[in-house]
Amino acid sequence: MRLWSTLERGPVEIPPPGEKKTVGMYVCGPTVYDYIHIGNARPLIVFDALRRYLESRGYEIVYVVNITDIDDKIINRAAEEGSSPEEIAERFTREYLEDLGALGAKPPTYQPRARAYVDKMIELIGELVAKGNAYVADGDVYFAVRSFPGYGKLSGKDLDDLRAGSRVEPEEKKRDPLDFALWKAAKPGEPRWPSPWGPGRPGWHTECVVMARELLGETLDIHAGGSDLVFPHHENEIAQAEAVSGKPFARIWLHNGMLTVRGEKMAKSLGNFAYARDVVRLFGTEAVRYFYLSRHWRKPLDFSPEALEEARKAVEGVYRFLAEAELAAEGNENAALPEKLAGELKLREEKFHEELEDDFNTPGALAALQGMVNAGKRFAAEEGDRRALRAIAGKVRELAAPLGLFQEERAPSLSGKTEELIGLLVELRNGLRREGNFQLADRIREKLSALGIELKDTPHGTIWTLK
Repeated sequence: MRLWSTLERGPVEIPPPGEKKTVGMYVCGPTVYDYIHIGNARPLIVFDALRRYLESRGYEIVYVVNITDIDDKIINRAAEEGSSPEEIAERFTREYLEDLGALGAKPPTYQPRARAYVDKMIELIGELVAKGNAYVADGDVYFAVRSFPGYGKLSGKDLDDLRAGSRVEPEEKKRDPLDFALWKAAKPGEPRWPSPWGPGRPGWHTECVVMARELLGETLDIHAGGSDLVFPHHENEIAQAEAVSGKPFARIWLHNGMLTVRGEKMAKSLGNFAYARDVVRLFGTEAVRYFYLSRHWRKPLDFSPEALEEARKAVEGVYRFLAEAELAAEGNENAALPEKLAGELKLREEKFHEELEDDFNTPGALAALQGMVNAGKRFAAEEGDRRALRAIAGKVRELAAPLGLFQEERAPSLSGKTEELIGLLVELRNGLRREGNFQLADRIREKLSALGIELKDTPHGTIWTLK
């Protein structure tokens, strides 16, 4: 299996499980100061699916996703609410874990919280100071970027170019504008721990280095996160870890593309976001997962309710086939697949694995699954025989399991024609509302509700779901 590594700017092979059965994988998790938004969910879903696929192929994955519970954003939220940083972190850690389950993610092997590793962070910072890679400045400790010759190798950034666009803020005590904080001297009302440099708290870039090293060793097999973390976060992680150990911090660096809204990065600071929990409530867990997996993990992905609705319809279409195929096969469970259909099924299964083993190309894998479904539908239509379709339904479920898709048992659902009819009724209702005919529009909504079809009006349009 090959994965595109940011550091090499090209594919890197993961040794077969017979050569290296255990793989250590670290994914940068959330800062728990608010609910996660739907953009935060992309790495949680993509790398969860990668981990599960590798496990299905025989690897043992030690999967670590950290929780950052010491950060300026947490401190600021606590000040706004008149609460404590500890209370904010604890509350939103609980909410994050609930959202993680709603996204269908498998629990990590380890889920370290930064607060539990402060003593180890102080040890690491002390080592960097002793080696001359860091310096103390009136209670703060900074990493001296120019002391590490490899700085910039992950992001491809040049130090002189970076320095030209940098400056030292008046309250900072840096020797060089590129240097970054490892330890921050305590300010009134902030969390603090004792250290050789005075009371204070660790910097964000140090937290991840220590948690990763403590749980996975000096060199990780895979380090993953969003592409917005390449610089400065992951660049700063490499500088600290490799300055101390002299060894590569990670063999493979994976960075997923950003979620965008009309081409602009989704971010809470820009106000163009939706909370993950709200999107899951509207469209369902599998539609959200399918939405992400239908685009290559390294490419940007534009978010819209229309795109989520298309994903929901695709998921429902596969479930409709599975339910109908399994129902038709009752009493004929041992019916054999015709030779031609069995051969096509085998080719599509091989294609499924080829796509995933070539840089985890989930869109290609989903296309292979859809090809199986289409082959089954075509056979049933041409031959008038649905008894042998259970084998196809079983294979679709088996292959999709590591992706977190198509594992539920569902009764046969609406047909494609019925979905089109509902869509037309929704358009008619919205037209009536625009014309001010709310009485008739409400009657359409009530009639659909009585049939088990719920309409939800969003800022981006109306969607419908089955109750």
